[in-house]
Amino acid sequence: MEGQRVGMNDKESREASSADSDQAQQAMESGATVAGFPAYHLRHEAIGEVHSRPNPVVETPSIIKAIAFMADGGKGIAWSALASQCRALGASVPDRSVRHYAIDLPHGELRWERHAEFATYLWHAPLRPNTGTPLGESPFGRSFSAPGTVISAVHLEIHLRNAKNEKLIEPFDPNTLCHSLVEKGKASAITDFRQDAEGYTHILVLHDGLSPSRAGVLAQRLIEIEFYRTLAMLALPLAQQLSPRIAEVESDLADIADHMRAGGPRDAEQLLATVTDLAADLEADATSSVYRFGAARAYNGIVEERLKSLGEVPVSGSESWTAFLERRLAPAMRTVRSVEERQSNMSRKLNRASALIRSWVDIDLQRQNAGLLTSMNRRTAAQLRLQQTVEGLSIAAISYYVVGLIGYLAKGLDPLGASVDPAYVTAFSVPVVVLVVAAIVWRIRRSHGDSDH
Repeated sequence: MEGQRVGMNDKESREASSADSDQAQQAMESGATVAGFPAYHLRHEAIGEVHSRPNPVVETPSIIKAIAFMADGGKGIAWSALASQCRALGASVPDRSVRHYAIDLPHGELRWERHAEFATYLWHAPLRPNTGTPLGESPFGRSFSAPGTVISAVHLEIHLRNAKNEKLIEPFDPNTLCHSLVEKGKASAITDFRQDAEGYTHILVLHDGLSPSRAGVLAQRLIEIEFYRTLAMLALPLAQQLSPRIAEVESDLADIADHMRAGGPRDAEQLLATVTDLAADLEADATSSVYRFGAARAYNGIVEERLKSLGEVPVSGSESWTAFLERRLAPAMRTVRSVEERQSNMSRKLNRASALIRSWVDIDLQRQNAGLLTSMNRRTAAQLRLQQTVEGLSIAAISYYVVGLIGYLAKGLDPLGASVDPAYVTAFSVPVVVLVVAAIVWRIRRSHGDSDH
């Protein structure tokens, strides 16, 4: 932590120290310790995540029914449905914060898991060796409280490999049959990815003595492959829906580009409005699809990881799970990525077109501003000339009144015995008054100019 603070300013350093103090305080208040030292306040969650979703322990022969429900109503609805199911089965209701919960049944177990956008229920129970019927009754009946709509359902059976149980492969569709050896050849995983009348995808596991824990791990991986490949495919209909709309935007942008090349900046404002509308529509579609496309990539990655962990060896005459899903899932994911890339490319092109049109608009505005400034300069020059004319007239008018006052003053001196003719005084005062008034006006105008600077 100290090394991370190198290069921080004082404020950042104080904030980091304050955060450390708060975390240390939380750790001390929680009372958790490791080797006698206070534990970090998120340590329990970080360590517990590794064991948060343990795999089921499945005896042989057994049946597993797993259903994935979309969290249409949010986490609260998912927890309420689990609480209702717990009460119906006579089990204790878990805390709202749990993400995994198991309910023990007289024969078998019901497991619940909460994920980001879906919740899963997994019920497993032993099968009667002679009849192949479950010892317990499936909880997925009319009284089951569903937290949302179903996205995927799996019916999986685990049996020992023998001639009798190998006949269980016959009901599968041979056209889409996937049969692979897994667990280093100790087990076979069979499915046709078809759904029965109730909507379940059937999976059969035949093995040569897998332990209950390994059988549970294998069953969980196979179920997750079916769940996550279905969730990944949810992005395909959205991509197919958006593709024609992106094509329309591409066509409109091509028309705009041709119009820009032919018409130039004459229709810049109208073109800018059109490009802005296209960009808004494209951004709305991108925003509505960003989560689904991102989730599809994540789900597809999980499917690939689960398939890789199986270590498949295809049985002669049948297709492997990996080969089958690659031929179906990979093209869908490429379509999704293609639509994403087209959205991104179109967004960049619209931004470039918008920037070009805005430059035209800016140039046009600058041209208008230049014309406006020129017009203002002409008006200012005219006002200046008018002002100079008025100043000349004002000098004459002021001089006239001042000379008149001097004339009256000269006439007033005659009764006092002055020997000066008032007409001469008035005549000689005219140039002096005009020069003085002109000098005063010039100084006033100069002082105004200095104050403007």
